[in-house]
Amino acid sequence: MRILLTGGAGFIGSHLAQRLLEREETLIMVDNFNDFYDPKIKLRNVERIKQKGEFKLYQEDLLNQRALQEIFQRHEPEAIIHLAAYAGVRPSLQNPALYSKVNVTGTTHLLELAKEYGVGNFIFGSSSSVYGINNKVPFCENDPIERPISPYAATKRAGELLCFVYHQNCGIPITCLRLFTVYGPHQRPEMAIHKFTRRIDRGEEIEVYHHGKSQRDYTYIEDILQGILCAFDKPAGFEIFNLGNCRTTVLLDLIKLIEEALKKKARVRLMPAQPGDVPITCADISWAKEKLGYSPATPIEEGVPRFVEWYLRNADS
Repeated sequence: MRILLTGGAGFIGSHLAQRLLEREETLIMVDNFNDFYDPKIKLRNVERIKQKGEFKLYQEDLLNQRALQEIFQRHEPEAIIHLAAYAGVRPSLQNPALYSKVNVTGTTHLLELAKEYGVGNFIFGSSSSVYGINNKVPFCENDPIERPISPYAATKRAGELLCFVYHQNCGIPITCLRLFTVYGPHQRPEMAIHKFTRRIDRGEEIEVYHHGKSQRDYTYIEDILQGILCAFDKPAGFEIFNLGNCRTTVLLDLIKLIEEALKKKARVRLMPAQPGDVPITCADISWAKEKLGYSPATPIEEGVPRFVEWYLRNADS
């Protein structure tokens, strides 16, 4: 199958690209290699993907409609997996217009092309951030979510709503996947597990917000990939699924796991909660289990040491 993968050079996208090539899919990747973090990291990810097979790679921005049109004309993709986005809650508070343009307008451009070219399967990478501060835990797909607390969360919810509009009006099968704090090898450097590991390893102080009491549903990359591929293989109308681990970890406990894996003690500076941060995320994954056969298998006690092992092998690269 001819699959267009956006954000393919990123953390999740590069892992997924490797899996798709292992399945002998025809892969067309689009990534703009922006400077949100060092583009050299994405270039190294591309080199990893090349080890799995041949694919087409376009360094293009989703806001460039003409370039996207040419890519669709050239390859006529049968399916789209849309992972490209400006990520991060706190940065979105500093530049909400950019997040709106890329995450909302960029998604609209892809949906328009999906309509024009009769794409039969559209996967949208959403986020657990859409739940905002939700008093009901764990979070369920049919929970009311009218109060996101960051521009990033709002753009992801807007993307889901646009997906529903295009399914309803154009009949495109679309699946929205709400991903819960994905971690593992090649994780983006500004994300908590990677950042904490790096700073603890170097003996640097780490700032721990919400006084270390916040809780997250950390989900290992291999489990997320299983969920994405299950959703891809079962397109049906319009669906939203949580992809998480259905278990929360307190931030200070996460730091202890990193300390144990590194065999080093953290220098912790406790800080108040930051704007846009939520106190807890936790996925109800019963719907994904029932409909997709999603079955996360990596507890945080196993996943963090695996990440730290990868980090130590690659710390100098």
